Formats: sequence, structure tokens, C-alpha cells
Amino acid sequence: MRFCRILFVLLSEQRRQNGLFSPVSCSARFLFHCCSSSKPRSSPPNCSEPLITGPYPSRLLEKAVQELTRLPGVGRKTALRYALYLLRQSPEVVHSFAQSLTDLRDHVSHCKICHNLSDHDICDICAANNRDRTQVCVVENVHSVMCIEQTGQYNGLYHVLGGIISPMDGIGPSDIELASLISRAEEGEIKEVILALSPTMEGDTTNFYISRRLAHLDLKISVIARGVSVGDGLEYTDEVTLGRSILGRTPLQS
Repeated sequence: MRFCRILFVLLSEQRRQNGLFSPVSCSARFLFHCCSSSKPRSSPPNCSEPLITGPYPSRLLEKAVQELTRLPGVGRKTALRYALYLLRQSPEVVHSFAQSLTDLRDHVSHCKICHNLSDHDICDICAANNRDRTQVCVVENVHSVMCIEQTGQYNGLYHVLGGIISPMDGIGPSDIELASLISRAEEGEIKEVILALSPTMEGDTTNFYISRRLAHLDLKISVIARGVSVGDGLEYTDEVTLGRSILGRTPLQS
């Protein structure tokens, strides 16, 4: 509040020196009033999305809004905006949109080998002949597969666990796809298992459990590198990440 009063005085002095003897602008007076008032000012209402509190003009519209609110992060106002947008589209567009959702739920399945999403019993990655079948990258979910594939730096196979061990959430080893991973490793074709799980307590617990279950096999078990992100300064890096970066340092190639 004291800073705002000083700013108000400086603005008035500047206008006086410039020969503007008229009162200060409304914005400056508003600033001074807001800083001087002891009562908190409420923020203006958001007029871009009107709040619907009354009945809907159509029961079908209300039903569509209720179904759209099932999506994560979608409230009633956003769902209403989506529903009204779909009503403005042509029937062909809406029917194609609805059919794509139906096909997604009815025809997309999981690969029998790696548990990745696929349109067939075996996904394209497991069926490809140009992939390195001696390496298997263990990930938590399908989104991790997509992220690693986008880098273009890995040419092996995958194994999707469908989750990680989390006793706090009631998720144990039997709740994720660990048995099939051990069966694949015992076949003898795999030479290296790359653990690419999130660097959290649950991820480290899952890494430790997998390494113990695969300890009797003659294969290499590795974990993806952890350290300072590219472009980040050391002063903004936490101690654990910086410590792991020092321990996991790599030789500099000239």
C-alpha cells in the first residue's frame, strides 16, 4: 500500500512538471483507491462463459453435457461449450466423431507380447523385422512408448507394465504385467532389459523389484540416465538430481 501511494505522488509530480495541471488519470486514482482501501476487492466475474444454473432447453443437450463432463479436466461450462459446438457442425462431422470414439473402444486392443496398444493381436513394433529383439525397454504406460519412439534413438522392443508398484495405492506386483516380462526374459532371446520408469519412489521400487526377479538370468539390466536437463542451469537443479548427474557422469567424446 505504501508503494502505491508513492507511485501516486510520483505520477502527480510528473504531470505537474509537464505542465499538466489537470487531475491525474483515472487509472492512477483507481490504483490509489485500491491500495488505500482496507476491504479486499473481489475480482470481476468471468463473462466469457455464463454460468448455467437454470434448466436446459433440451434434455438431450443436458444428457450430452453430463456425458462430456466424464472427460478429465472438463467441467459443466466447458462441456456445454463442446456440446453447442457439435450442434453447429454438420451431421456427417458429428457422426464421424462419434464413430471414431466407438471404434476406439471396440477395436483397439493390447498387444499379446508387449501389451502396447494395437489394432491387431500383435503390435507393429513387435511384428517389425528391423527391430533389435535383444533389447526390451520396460515402461509404465503406452504414453511412455510414444515419447521414446518420438526421440528416434531406440530401435528395440518394449514391455508395457500398465502401472508401477505403489503400496500406498494398493498396487502390488501381481497388479501389473510382470509375469509376462519374466517369461519373455526366460526365453533367452533378450540380452538387455532397459528400465525406463519415472524417477519416483514408486518407480525406483519397481526397478528394484524387477532387477531382483531377473537376477538369476544372464542378461544386462540397465536404467535410463538421470541428471540435469539440457538447457537448465545448475543453480536451479535440486540436490538429488545433481548428485545423480555426478554419479552417472559419462566420458566426454571429442
